[in-house]
Amino acid sequence: MLRPNEQKNIDILRYIKMHNQVYAPNSSLPALPEHLRKLERIWVDKSVLHTAMTQRVLAGVGHLPVEIVDQEQRPKDYDHELGILYLKHYKGRFLRSCPGTSHYHCCGYRIVHIGENCPLSCSYCILQAYFQDRVLKVWANQEDLFGELERAFGEHPQRRLRLGTGEFTDSLTLEPLTGYSRDLVAFLSDYPQVCLELKSKVVNLSWMDQARRPDRVLPAWSMNAPHIQAGEERGSATLEERLQAARYCARSGFRVCLHFDPVIPCNDWEQGYARTVEMIADYLRPEQVAYISLGSLRFMPELKSRIMTNHPSSNYIYAEFITGLDGKQRLLRPLRVRQLRHVAHMLRRAGFEGLYLCMESDEVWQDVLECTPRKLGGLARYLMARVFGAEFSAVTE
Repeated sequence: MLRPNEQKNIDILRYIKMHNQVYAPNSSLPALPEHLRKLERIWVDKSVLHTAMTQRVLAGVGHLPVEIVDQEQRPKDYDHELGILYLKHYKGRFLRSCPGTSHYHCCGYRIVHIGENCPLSCSYCILQAYFQDRVLKVWANQEDLFGELERAFGEHPQRRLRLGTGEFTDSLTLEPLTGYSRDLVAFLSDYPQVCLELKSKVVNLSWMDQARRPDRVLPAWSMNAPHIQAGEERGSATLEERLQAARYCARSGFRVCLHFDPVIPCNDWEQGYARTVEMIADYLRPEQVAYISLGSLRFMPELKSRIMTNHPSSNYIYAEFITGLDGKQRLLRPLRVRQLRHVAHMLRRAGFEGLYLCMESDEVWQDVLECTPRKLGGLARYLMARVFGAEFSAVTE
């Protein structure tokens, strides 16, 4: 007879396997995850039609109509937007800096740009206003991406880097079709000076068997109050599902990252975020977590009208906001300090360390965490040390 813990581990594995399936026409495999079932058509730039990425995606969505497009022209019906997956030949820079501002402290990680937009429907998502459309784009010319990374790493072979793919898209929502994270994890295994963070609101662990160095991959999940996840993050995995996956990763030798960003001003927020911290403590030990970010709700002014139109029941948008130094709307400082301090206090009381604030001033840092990035040696260096440990201390960046 199985002991309770053994049965729980089997249940987690069964769940993970179920969510890692890829749709295959005329087979008995499960369909695509729910957040991908609204796909209606595929666009492909002619120049990437025969790439491995394109062939992989088309093999998984053979039931959908495919249109070959001219990458120099706006495809017809572009304004249809929703339900379109565009396999595009990207000609820009794949490796870029996080788009922070000089007025607030940025964590300093580097973005591996793999695509744009997200199939989830989180009401507060900044991508609604950041991009001009909501077409799901995947850069299908992967060889160009890998070539750029090889050149960048070759120029500075001793330089430690924190990379992430979850800035302009979710790192894992398209993984059942693209396998992009799996490819990146395999590629970066040859570069031990690099650590890759995979930030998501869904569960897909199909990349795990490609990680030869578990200490160089940081599976990461967004955290929020349970009722915020249920009401404002439609299409996402539940908090329990995310934490089940995080615990599985931790037991497999990975350290995980958690992101309370944004903390939402809503009814019963104290109880809601306290419950989330309790859940985290139930699933993870402090030493299994590399770092935890805290960020207050902030947005470009035009996002408010998008939220009002797309998510009319989301009343948090009517809280008291001011215009910050970066031109974004921010919750009044006393209100956001109160929220961030509450979450930080709960996490610290549960034994969790490595807390930092995303895009905040020295004054807010001091009020919330009783220190500033300068006292930590600089935020980017502090997080680098959390990831690389003694190895980072021995290397001059």
